[in-house]
Amino acid sequence: MELKLLILVSSCLAIFSAVVGADYVRPPPRKTLDFPWTPRSSSSPRQVHVSLAGEKHMRISWVTDDKSAPSHVHYGTMLGRYEFVAQGESTSYSYLLYKSGKIHHVVIGPLEDDKVYYYKCGGEDPEFHLKTPPAKLPVTFAVAGDLGQSGWTKSTLDHIYRCDYDVHLLPGDLSYADYMQRKWDTFGELVQPLASARPWMVTEGNHEEELIPLVKDGFLSYNARWKMPHEESGSDSNLYYSFNVAGVHVMMLGSYADYSENSEQYRWLMKDLSKVNREKTPWLVASFHVPWYNSNFAHQGEGEEMKRAMEPLLYAAGVDIVLVGHVHAYERSTRVYKGKLNPCGPVHITIGDGGNREGLAHRYHEPQPEWSAFREASFGHGELEFVNASHALWSWLRNDDDEPMRADHVWISSLGSLGCLNGQRRALGKILTALHP
Repeated sequence: MELKLLILVSSCLAIFSAVVGADYVRPPPRKTLDFPWTPRSSSSPRQVHVSLAGEKHMRISWVTDDKSAPSHVHYGTMLGRYEFVAQGESTSYSYLLYKSGKIHHVVIGPLEDDKVYYYKCGGEDPEFHLKTPPAKLPVTFAVAGDLGQSGWTKSTLDHIYRCDYDVHLLPGDLSYADYMQRKWDTFGELVQPLASARPWMVTEGNHEEELIPLVKDGFLSYNARWKMPHEESGSDSNLYYSFNVAGVHVMMLGSYADYSENSEQYRWLMKDLSKVNREKTPWLVASFHVPWYNSNFAHQGEGEEMKRAMEPLLYAAGVDIVLVGHVHAYERSTRVYKGKLNPCGPVHITIGDGGNREGLAHRYHEPQPEWSAFREASFGHGELEFVNASHALWSWLRNDDDEPMRADHVWISSLGSLGCLNGQRRALGKILTALHP
C-alpha cells in the first residue's frame, strides 16, 4: 500500500515538474575553475579515487610526484588502526612535453559489505575512508556524465555529496583535459573528496581519446589513471567491463571501442550476458557515452551504428535501464525498442549534464518524440535507488539552483516484475546460438 502511494505521489511530482521545467529561467553561466598550486611533499598521495575490483574487493588509485614512493595501502575498520596491508602496482606515462607522476593502483580485500574502512596510501598522511556497497538491495547510484571542471561541475559535486549513495556511475567525458595533461591532475584533485570515499565507475567518452596519429595512442591518459575492473570481468580492454553491486549487474560499454558483431567487445558482452543470473541480480543496467535515443539537435544520430549492432542484444538480454552522456542536457525515455514504445524495452536516460565547460545543448527537435518522456537543457545529476527486485526510484536533480531541485522523479518497474524475461531469455539464446552455433 505504501509503495503504491509513493508511486502515485511521484507521478504527480513528475507531471508538476514537467510543467514548471518548461518555464524555468536559468541563472547566468559560471566560469571555469581556477586551481592554484599548493606545495606538498612529493610522496603525498594526490588524486585519490576508489573503484570496485571484483567481488568484495576495491581498487585504490592515487598519484605521487616521488617516483620511489611505494605502492601499498594500509587499511582497517578503525580510525588510525590498520589491520591489513596490500601491495599493488604502478605506472606512468609521457605525453609530448608532459610527464605524469607515479600512478599507483592497489587492490584491497576481501572486504565486508556495507562497512567503513580507513586507509593510508603509501604509508603517508592524510588518512582517507571509504564505504563498501551493501550486499543486498536497496542500493543507490549517483549518476553524472560530462563533468569537466567548471563552476557547474562544483555545484554538481556539492549536490552529489549530499546524496546518500553507494556507487557513482560516470558515462564518459571526465576531465575535459583535451590534450592538456595538467587538467587530468586538477580533475583528480577536484573529485578526490567524493571519489576517495565511494567507488567511482567510469567509461570513456570522446574527450578521453586524445589521439595523435603516429605519435600517441588514444585513451593513454584515461587508461593509466582510471583503471576499471575489466580483467576481473573477463574483458581485454579497460574501455568496457562489468560489475555486480547488490542486486544489480552493470555493463559499462565502450562507444569508442569496436562494437560490431565481429568485435572483441561484442563477443565479450555476449559471454558476460550469458553468465547473468537474474535471481542474484534482478536488475540489468548498461551505460556508455553516446545516446541511442536523443531528441536534441546536439550529436543527433551519432549512436546509430552502435545501436544497430547492440540494441537487439541488450533487448534480448532484458536490460532494464540504459544510462548515457555526450549530449549536454537531460532526457528520459519511456521503455523503447527500435524507435517504438515497447513495454519490454529499456528506459534510456541521457545525463551528460554534469557541468562541462562547453555549456548546455538547448535545442530540441519538435514535436517531442512519443518515446521521450521528459527533457530539459539544465545541468544536474541523477540518483537511482534500486529499492527491491521489482522497483527502482529515479530522480533527476537540477543543479542550476542553490539547492538540488528534484525536477524529474519516476518509479521504474523491473522487466522481471513485468513478465518480460522468459521471452527475452529465449531471444538471447537464439542470438547466442546463431553467432556461436
